[in-house]
Amino acid sequence: MKKLGIVDMGFLLAEGRETPMHVGGINLFTLPPGADEQEFLHGLAASLRSDEELQPPFGQRLKMSKLGLAGPVYWEEDTKLDLDYHIRHSALPKPGRYRELFALASRLHGTLLDRNRPLWEMHLIEGLQNRQFAIYSKFHHAAVDGARSMHLTQSMFSPDPNARNLGSAFSLESQNRYRLKLDQLRAENYSEQELRNVSEAIKEAFQTSTQVFSSLKSFVGGWMGKGGALALPWRHVPQSSINTPIDGSRRFVAQSWSFERVRAVGKALDGTFNDAVLAMCAGGLRLYMQKHSELPEKSLKAMVPVSLRQAGDIDSSNAVGAISADLATDISDPLARFAKIQASMIAGKALFSALKPKEAALMLQLLQMPGLLLMPLGLISRFPPFSTVISNVPGPRQTMYWDGARLDGIYPASIVTEGLALNITLVSYDGNVDFGITACRRSMPQVQRLIDYMESSLCELEQAVGIVSPKQRPSRARSVKKTKATKKKRRVSAKT
Repeated sequence: MKKLGIVDMGFLLAEGRETPMHVGGINLFTLPPGADEQEFLHGLAASLRSDEELQPPFGQRLKMSKLGLAGPVYWEEDTKLDLDYHIRHSALPKPGRYRELFALASRLHGTLLDRNRPLWEMHLIEGLQNRQFAIYSKFHHAAVDGARSMHLTQSMFSPDPNARNLGSAFSLESQNRYRLKLDQLRAENYSEQELRNVSEAIKEAFQTSTQVFSSLKSFVGGWMGKGGALALPWRHVPQSSINTPIDGSRRFVAQSWSFERVRAVGKALDGTFNDAVLAMCAGGLRLYMQKHSELPEKSLKAMVPVSLRQAGDIDSSNAVGAISADLATDISDPLARFAKIQASMIAGKALFSALKPKEAALMLQLLQMPGLLLMPLGLISRFPPFSTVISNVPGPRQTMYWDGARLDGIYPASIVTEGLALNITLVSYDGNVDFGITACRRSMPQVQRLIDYMESSLCELEQAVGIVSPKQRPSRARSVKKTKATKKKRRVSAKT
């Protein structure tokens, strides 16, 4: 049996009826040419329900002592595993638009996973238009984080459209096959990796707890107003409709943008792709707040998760840290807003840069300690650590297939909690950036309009740096571009 770590336990302790602690999302596919939808999906389901030995934690359930979550918790094999319960087949009501798909995903995402069983579900969904089908999946965050889910995705699919009978992605054999592929890729770059290993060994030999002390010193300095651009949890976080009590209802919406389009903005401003994503989201949130007449005088802050997973680690359930980013929503000028966001990200990365993954995880736990006191008292919405969460998960950079079905998009659905009623997560896949927005339906009315506001924000940034956005291009160029994009991938959007 494997004991759950501190971070894994945190997700179990924080879970309640109103705050399910699972991550997942929608994968969108196009059927292979000539394939019958029902026959094809039944075949996929049968493959997933095969009797192969499952990789951890998909065949494991929680094992607790008499103390429950107050004592040690382990993963143990589920001797009564029922794969028909975990892998389900659903159909959309007509007309099978993205609107109906997102409505179904919203309902599924709002229900708790059964703790008496392995903590995951997968739903194969038929009935979409244009020969598409979808998978909605969810995994408890105590078992799987965003990076682990991407490893699972890449082991599940193939870049070869002719590959067939790949077996169950949840099987131990599939994991071993994927691990071997990763080892082969690392072997191709052995010399560079060898140098990195030597560098890490030297770094490991000289690192001590002084790095933790140094980071804590910077943290204290930030609280005393001496942190420069460093944004910190709970410090100067304004009240808004995002930071309110929530219930269990969810709303999920999704959209894709061109990766190069977003990256071009960051490059034009000597920033990163992540800086451009944050600026795009910040402008969208500013517009959303203005439309609802509640834009705070102080800037919104975002928690930006940072993966601490070592290269080749496909086993850890959670390996993540977090940076607090100032979204500069109090600034109307998009260029000045970008500069402030960029400065806060640089300062936040510096706080963790000298730490080893375990030290960074410890640092993250120390920063989140006030939440352990405020949440049981019901005060987290009055004293929120952040305004929202914006998370970027790197995905496959090439077109992938599942038994010949083309993967058209990966749209992540994540967690909203008491006082944090909005989560924006994105996955970079095959030349696109696929955004999934998860919100509490009651706390965030008309959250689907945030998609339009983010597009307006991106256009505003493009205009500010002199980039011609798609909406501004001549009609002939726009028509050609749309035709090419349609052949490669269908863009997802829905108003629900």
